[in-house]
Amino acid sequence: MQGIQIFAHSVRLVLNHLDVALRVSLVLYLVQISVMVAQYLNPPRIERINGVDVALLDPGPAILIALLSLLATVASLWIAVAWHRFVLTGEQPRGWLPEWQGGRMLGYLGRSLLIGIIVVLAVAAASIPLMMLMAVMPGVVQSFLPFAMVALGSVIIFRLGVMLPAGTIDRKLTLRQAWQATSGQTDTILVLALVAAGAAVVVQIPTLVSGDPGSLISLVYSIAVNWFVTMIGVSMLTTLYGHFVEGRAID
Repeated sequence: MQGIQIFAHSVRLVLNHLDVALRVSLVLYLVQISVMVAQYLNPPRIERINGVDVALLDPGPAILIALLSLLATVASLWIAVAWHRFVLTGEQPRGWLPEWQGGRMLGYLGRSLLIGIIVVLAVAAASIPLMMLMAVMPGVVQSFLPFAMVALGSVIIFRLGVMLPAGTIDRKLTLRQAWQATSGQTDTILVLALVAAGAAVVVQIPTLVSGDPGSLISLVYSIAVNWFVTMIGVSMLTTLYGHFVEGRAID
């Protein structure tokens, strides 16, 4: 199935170009690691407020984590733009830090936010009739609703997401053009989303069964796994764009 082929191709992009993937992302990924370490060293305290357990952070750690998270967002944009450009144009970093692409990164952020807003609006609109059905078939709707909303969100993200790699090589796609480029591929995208979600669950199993998900070993494992998840996730968008917009092969 094509969804599986797209996922496999995305994994191969990372594994077959592991040296470039590390030069594109390793230094920048240290910023994301700092967020994970800060959260590990400053776990929230649980307080009961009005009968509800609430996780709270002291102001100092909260500000630190917020600042590091902001820097991690910039680093993530930097990685995504650099990796898209490598796969699509062959552009490689000269050292261990890719070229700063401020304008393209800002455009990437803007398009990501636009897609996010569209997903929220679409999910909210689609949930209205389902919520009305809940009065008639509460059990069926409650079991079906989460899957339906995730499926809808995934389809929109992947179909419109081809705008993101396009912008990194200065090929601006409108929402209409992105949607048309992936027209008729809903089944493929649903399979891709299902395979990606399944893989994400599988790689987290060692942490879940370790007996202590908050241990140092689990932290180190999560750092390594999340790097692959990040790079493969960016590669999936690159592959979708390359295949459906540029007509590249995925064999």
